[in-house]
This record gives sequence, C-alpha cells and structure tokens, in this order.
Amino acid sequence: MSTTSPQVPLTGRVSLITLFPSIIFPMFIGMIGETIVATALPAIAASLGRVELIAWVIVTYLISLSITAPVYGRLGDAFGRRRMMVVALLITIVGSILCAASTTMEMLIAARTLQGLGGGGLITLSHALIAQSVPPRDRVRFHGYISAIGFGASAMGPVVGGFLTDQFGWPSVFLINVPLALVGVMLVFRLPARMAPFEPFRFDLPGLVLFASFIWALLIMVEEVRQPLSARVWLAIALTLVVLLSLVLLAGRERRASNPIFPPSLMKNPTVWRCNAMAICHGAYFVSMLTFTPIYLRVVRDQSVIEIGLLMLPITFGSGLGSLVTGQIVSRIGRSAIFPSVGLAAFAVLLAILGLYAESMSTAAFAWYLGAAALFTGTVMGIVQVTVQAEVGTTMLGTSIGLISLSRALGGATGTALIGATLFATLAATGVEISTELQALLQGGSSDLSALGHASEAEIRGEVAFAFHGVFLLIALYAAIGSALAWTLPRRTI
Repeated sequence: MSTTSPQVPLTGRVSLITLFPSIIFPMFIGMIGETIVATALPAIAASLGRVELIAWVIVTYLISLSITAPVYGRLGDAFGRRRMMVVALLITIVGSILCAASTTMEMLIAARTLQGLGGGGLITLSHALIAQSVPPRDRVRFHGYISAIGFGASAMGPVVGGFLTDQFGWPSVFLINVPLALVGVMLVFRLPARMAPFEPFRFDLPGLVLFASFIWALLIMVEEVRQPLSARVWLAIALTLVVLLSLVLLAGRERRASNPIFPPSLMKNPTVWRCNAMAICHGAYFVSMLTFTPIYLRVVRDQSVIEIGLLMLPITFGSGLGSLVTGQIVSRIGRSAIFPSVGLAAFAVLLAILGLYAESMSTAAFAWYLGAAALFTGTVMGIVQVTVQAEVGTTMLGTSIGLISLSRALGGATGTALIGATLFATLAATGVEISTELQALLQGGSSDLSALGHASEAEIRGEVAFAFHGVFLLIALYAAIGSALAWTLPRRTI
C-alpha cells in the first residue's frame, strides 16, 4: 500500500546541522518529561497532600500522551508537521507553568493532563519529520541516534529531577520545560516549510471520543491491577465493560468515517499490524525491565539509591549502543527484519537464563549481564519505525508513526501491570506482607521486623528473590512473542 508524496531533499550538511537538532531537541523534552517528575513525587505529596492521588501525576500524563500520539500524527499529515510541532511545544509550555503553579493535587493532575497533550506531539511529530525528510534506508541510522538520546533521557530524568527538587523545590521540575520548549520553538522554525499543498480536512471527533474512552478505561483498569490488595472488584468489571464496548464502537466508527483516526486499510496491512504488535512487546519487556530491576536491586541485593543508578547504566547504555550499531548496519545493507528476529530471540534466552540463575551471580555480574542482554533490545524500535514508514509511504506517515508510539505506550503500561500483579501474587502466596515487610526493605530494612513477629530480613529477601524468577521469565516471554512476530514480517528490507 506504499504511496508517495513530495519529500524535502536534504544534503548531509543540512541533515546534520538543521534537521537533527531541530527535531531531536523537542523529542528530548517529550522523553524526559516522562521520567523527570518521578523523583519529585514524595516532595509533591508532602507539599500538596492527598498522597493517595500521587500515582495520577504520572498516569494522567501517560494517558494524554497515548491519546494524542495518533491525533498529532493525523493532524500533521493534514496541516503540516512543523506547524503542529510548534503547537505541541506551546501546549507543553502552558501545561508546565500550570503544573508549577498548582496549589492542590487535583490542580496538578489536571495540569499534567494538559502537559501530556503537548508531550504526545513532540515525540510523534519528531519521528514524522525525520521520515518525511530522510530516505528510508538512512532513517534507521537516525533512529539509532534517537534511541540513544531516548535512553539517555530515561537515565537522566530521575537524576535531574532529584537535583532540581533538592536545590530549588518541586515546581522547578516543571518550570525547566519552559526555557527548553522556547528554544525548541526557535529550532523548529529552522526546518523546511511544508512543500505539499494543504487539503480539506474533517477531523473524526466521535472516533477520538471513543478512542479516549478506551484508553482512559484501559489504563485506569491497569492501575487497579497494580493494587494487589484492592477489593474494588465491581470497578474492575465496569472498566472492563467500558474497554470492550468502546473498542467495538470505535472499530465500527472507523469503518464508516471519511477521515478515520485509524484507517482500516492501514490496520489490515500485515506488516503494519505486526510492527505495532512488536512495539507493544517492546514496551512491555523494556519498561518492565527498567521498572522492576531497581526494586530487585534494592530489596534482594540491598543496594543504595546511588548504587542502583550506577548499576542501571549498563542497561541504558547497552540498549542505546545496540540501536546505534543496528542503524549503521541496516543503512548499509538494507536488510532489516532479521535483526529483531534474531535479537529478540537472543534476549529472550538470556532473560530466561537470568530467571533461573540470577541468585548465583554477583551484583556486578548481574548488572553487566543485563547490559549485554540489553544490546539486543536495540534491534527493535528503529526497525519497527522505518519498516512501517517504508510500507505506507508519506501520505499516512504521521498516522502510522502515531500508532507505533501508542502501541509502545500501551505495551509498557499493560506489561508492567501484569508483571506487577504476578510479583505481588507470588509474594502473597509465599507469606510476604507487602505493606510491612516489603515496604520496610524498600526503605532500607528494619531490625524491628523480627520483634513484631515477622520473618528475618534474610528470609524475606530470599522470598522476594524467588518471586523475581517469574518476573524475569515473563519479560523473556514478551521478547519471545516479539521475536515470533519479527520472523513473520512480510517486509524484510527497506
């Protein structure tokens, strides 16, 4: 179903000096916005109260990001990606200022929702701007650079957020976005203007409402799954019904709409839907690894916060290096699908071995082993992006990229929820009390556990280590499913 449209011709000099910083800087703002707030959450809760709502500071941003990713892609196709990037940056500025000015937790949650409405455009439109300006084979090399910057942003976010919170207070983690986004606006105006003429466009508002209902219900349901002791069974049932009903209605609406958000022809393409499924798997295994490895290092290995940060570096470095190497090779030979096919199979085997023998490794060996395994995770997202772009051409470029971003976000949310539920269920079955024993170890251990009638720290750490066997094996399963999808991709080259 490949189509063509005018592409902005770029020389190597223009690509390096104009395209790369002008696109990567807004993307960096969007990526670091997902992690920089995490370290500030305790200070926010202490200042604003309503600690029971603190998770929504993160969740609402993720929901807005997920909903707007395909919307920005569709609007970028219709009205120009440079113009929509400026809109996304301005929304980010307004949302960030309102976050910093919040005086209640409810106000902060609403402002984070608005900030996410801008963040969803920064990542999606950046990918689309590269795709419209760079030949398909060279895009893999650019996506390698993007992946390296993305993982750097993930690693920097908590560190920068902690420093800003400690030195200037929690509002500074939001205010830092304002000067960054203003610089981003100036850089975006350096990009070539849209060359194709504007076409009449009518937005599919009912489809957007149904899609938003589906995402909200799904991610709220995921948050319920994260709470192992929750007794709100009826809420979970109601949310499940909303998810199913909105999905059915959305599918019917998209078949009838003249300008659907999710064109049926795109969703039926075997290469496109397999790539989206691979993005779901990637989000599930990689976000789960980044989420649960620090817990393992804290509880089982008794590492400090600083030590955990250092031990996580091999993972982020390995994944970024894998993406860079994959991009360089594919840009030269043109063969693409073989890399995630083999890479994810190797990653699945390595994580399965880790699930069986993690306790026999030293802490340093454990970190470097995960770093070596992470090399293979860099074979996925760049290939997924450029494969879809090569398949659909530039007419539906933004739409297809938005779908990939959405798939990865949903995979990360649902994948970590399933692993979290498995972990807590295993701990409960082995007798570990989540609210006291596990919490005490997360806070650094407690000599009062035995005095209170609890098991010793060593016994609890052993039970948690046993529960993490299932965590690593589930991560391996996500990767194995992704490998199976990669082996069946119809498009093998770009």
